[in-house]
Amino acid sequence: MALIIGLTGSISSGKSTVSAMIKELNIPVVDADKLARDVVEPGEEAYADIVHVFGEEILLEDRAIDRKKLGELIFSHKEKREQLNNIVHPAIRKAMLDERDEYVQKGANCVVLDIPLLFESKLTHFVDKTVVVYVEESVQLDRLMKRDAYSEVEANQRIKSQISMKEKASLADAVIDNNGSLDETHEQLTQLLSEWEVV
Repeated sequence: MALIIGLTGSISSGKSTVSAMIKELNIPVVDADKLARDVVEPGEEAYADIVHVFGEEILLEDRAIDRKKLGELIFSHKEKREQLNNIVHPAIRKAMLDERDEYVQKGANCVVLDIPLLFESKLTHFVDKTVVVYVEESVQLDRLMKRDAYSEVEANQRIKSQISMKEKASLADAVIDNNGSLDETHEQLTQLLSEWEVV
């Protein structure tokens, strides 16, 4: 049986960096963020549902969804946000499971599901083991402000919108401490995968 690992972290924790390291080890990664963009492309079922519910005014000239306009529309309206989530989340989950199962059928001994909101969305039943990429909140804040040019207030708002790093770490089967160097992170990753008999 293939081992299915759920990889998560918080904003600016370095999850994407660890995800890239996993790919370099030739372990397939299913990227929930990428699938979230794919399922709302023109021609997809979720795209048609979104246009039906929110109207054509949320479309760009090329008929793609105007994410900024849709974001503004749902940001301040809880009901509209729930409507959108009820369309998009099932489509993302189905796409994730289809991709996971395809890798398993092709004989992969391990598949990683890279899901930013793994705990928040209660998706741990999709995986056998969970890994959190962890950083101290001060490091997280600093990285986020530098990366996205946010003010401290803006960065803190985004951090506070997710479960705290400490809580995520307490929920996980394993934690990769990403406060240090990339080499240290890589070493922890390979050691963990070795313990779980993946590499």
